[in-house]
Amino acid sequence: MLDFLKQPWPWYVAGPLIGLMVPVLLIIGNKSFGISSSLRHVCAACVPAKIPFFQYDWKKEIWNLFFVAGIVGGGFLAVSLLGNPDPIQVNPKLQAELATYGVTNYDSFVPADLFNWQALGSIKGIIMMIVGGFLVGFGTRYAGGCTSGHAIMGLSNLQWPSLVATISFMAGGFIVANLILPLILKL
Repeated sequence: MLDFLKQPWPWYVAGPLIGLMVPVLLIIGNKSFGISSSLRHVCAACVPAKIPFFQYDWKKEIWNLFFVAGIVGGGFLAVSLLGNPDPIQVNPKLQAELATYGVTNYDSFVPADLFNWQALGSIKGIIMMIVGGFLVGFGTRYAGGCTSGHAIMGLSNLQWPSLVATISFMAGGFIVANLILPLILKL
């Protein structure tokens, strides 16, 4: 059984399982699927400031915090029990392209050449981690949700704003990956 779980699942199994979260959440409690709202709930619970954005009854959304805790716990269990000791496989064409930017270390899920504590001392590291993190957070708030909330839940409910947000996420990802990231990696 563990060997089956350790293998990558094909899209036609994993995709419908993720998609089934939408009707399950709607049926059992009329809840919306999304992760970014959980950060708002944590801030509302932990920050006693009088910021209007955090002034609401966050306890009604505590299920979302348990959902996120389950994701974190499931990820920990997956790495602990189902982790693959083999090196991460990266497409040879991508390896060759990244090598031109000095990225050659693939010992973890993210290239250690870019994402490490020492990288924060360089302009490239600051842009990749701090500015990038800020932009993701700002974009999530500005779009009214994250990729999972819009692309999975919003599109399932035929919401026009979610279609616009998902198209924007994809266009932004293509632009950054193909135009902006190469410029940053050359720094």
